[in-house]
Amino acid sequence: MTGPTRRALLVVAHPDDETFGTGSVIASLAAAGVEVVVCCATRGEMGEAHGVPEGADLGAVREAELRAAGAVLGVADFVLLGYLDSGMSGDPAEDSLVGAALEDVVGRVRAVVEDVDPELVITLDPVNSDGHRDHVRIGAATTEACRGRAGTRVYYWTVSREMLRVWFAELARVQPDAGLLALDLDRSGVGRPDADITTVLDVRAFRDLRERAGAEHRSQRSPMADMPVHLVDAYLSTDLLVRVQPPWPGGEQERTLL
Repeated sequence: MTGPTRRALLVVAHPDDETFGTGSVIASLAAAGVEVVVCCATRGEMGEAHGVPEGADLGAVREAELRAAGAVLGVADFVLLGYLDSGMSGDPAEDSLVGAALEDVVGRVRAVVEDVDPELVITLDPVNSDGHRDHVRIGAATTEACRGRAGTRVYYWTVSREMLRVWFAELARVQPDAGLLALDLDRSGVGRPDADITTVLDVRAFRDLRERAGAEHRSQRSPMADMPVHLVDAYLSTDLLVRVQPPWPGGEQERTLL
């Protein structure tokens, strides 16, 4: 006799966030028998289009990549919220993730949470993000959508401040026209200080799976493409999270989400 199904919900902004960001988290949960649902706010229409024929529907291409990568990682189901990609700068369209009212985004995410009924929700860090405004918006909306929900633990997947500092420096050297470098943000303030990290996961066992899933996102340049080798090793070996619900009481860091 088996117990009730354990469910986790990953809420991200664009196709590829689920793999280049939370891929090892998804794979580790799926390997442990957790039913993992990925909710993606947009189809990434403002992303890169490497190898995509001119005039093709980039959103459709990227949605297919999302589903293919998720299949590699062990995702059980996908939900797309239907917002347009906001891009990294400029005036966002009204029906984009950033252009829409926050209350609307919260409502759509809350409906997914209520339908999936997960014990675990993981989203992108809206507080010390990587500078992408869509990542901030979906993290903030997910936090509010889950607020006060008994029995649901909420985490931000995040990147260390030191890793981003080194990565930005390397990007400036090898790819000075990178979109992230053009953003008007204080690069010294992005990423999480070590003191904020509540959960450290050893995900080395899922590195090959994550790299296979990443290869499905053929239209996009991997964020690891210009990382120094030692940063790639660290990025693919350890996932860092911040538990926000229930609030972290302090003490020794968690080493598992289950």
